Amino acid sequence: MKKSDFYYDLPEYLIAQHPAAERDAARLMYVPAGNAPTRDMHFRDLPELLNNDDLLVLNDTRVIPARLIGSKEGMQKPVEFLLLRRETLTDWQVIVRPGRKLRQGAKVSFLPGRLSAEVLEVLPDGNRRVRFYFSGSFEALLDEAGQMPLPPYIHEKLEDPEQYQTVYSVHKGSAAAPTAGLHFTPELLEKIKASGTDIAYITLHVGLGTFRPVKTENILDHHMHSEYFILNEEAAEKINACRARGGRVIAVGTTSCRVLESSTIKDGKVLPSSGETDIFIYPSYHFKLTDALITNFHLPESTLLMLVSAFSGRERILSVYNEAVKKEYRFFSFGDAMFLEKDEERGQDESGK
Repeated sequence: MKKSDFYYDLPEYLIAQHPAAERDAARLMYVPAGNAPTRDMHFRDLPELLNNDDLLVLNDTRVIPARLIGSKEGMQKPVEFLLLRRETLTDWQVIVRPGRKLRQGAKVSFLPGRLSAEVLEVLPDGNRRVRFYFSGSFEALLDEAGQMPLPPYIHEKLEDPEQYQTVYSVHKGSAAAPTAGLHFTPELLEKIKASGTDIAYITLHVGLGTFRPVKTENILDHHMHSEYFILNEEAAEKINACRARGGRVIAVGTTSCRVLESSTIKDGKVLPSSGETDIFIYPSYHFKLTDALITNFHLPESTLLMLVSAFSGRERILSVYNEAVKKEYRFFSFGDAMFLEKDEERGQDESGK
């Protein structure tokens, strides 16, 4: 399939620059399988779409203040680091700007005398492997010096950094938020649990590779960066119990979906697992665990749009996206959400077009 098969026209004014005033006041488009009409709702109405034998799977990662601004001796312009992956206590893979000026051996200061870094290696993809030098707690220094790494299409400053965290975020490590989860409130989660729907938590530390543009026209030539995930024993037990009782496993966000689809299954049972995943889901993919998907509206020609096209069919998704544009839904990280029912046969049928 071609990258251009996943293009749609989006007016810039529909790109949400800030979250809804109340998290669960965001709009929610229900997209049933087949050709049934969509339904316009609000996210707080989500319990109407859930059954008491269903299981919601949420990603409990927490975004770190991964954007660091520093200075290099001899350079007037500031230097920007974007933390991607921690390799050791001191070593990270990072994106740097400006890249040409930061060769092996370059040193950058962020908090004079307390936090600095040296470029150890220029990696094949243009990123850098760097070593940080610091006194005290690296996490505390990062909280002091770092900034929230908002996507480049968001130009407004956040009033509160917690707006870019889910209310259930626990495990620090992401460079971007699992944005479908931003719509939940503690009250909505309690309402869902009280209605009988179970909740399981997995972890995937979101890297910027998930949002890296597809630069090849043939999507099969695109390579995903890997991301670290954990599906623990409790989550595995809940997923197996849900499948045994005939309920739906509902992924909240593409990150949760990618963990589910990266999991290990033996004798029909999901096993606890952890490690790196670089799974790339596009039409023709056969979903093994995910029965429904809650997700935001994604960028044209992105891997995330390819994933939802595999889930509900490319033509159906593009039609629904055009409908959302006409109805002025808000798009991307701080935008509105969709509840997608799986229509895998449609995704399979369209894979050869």
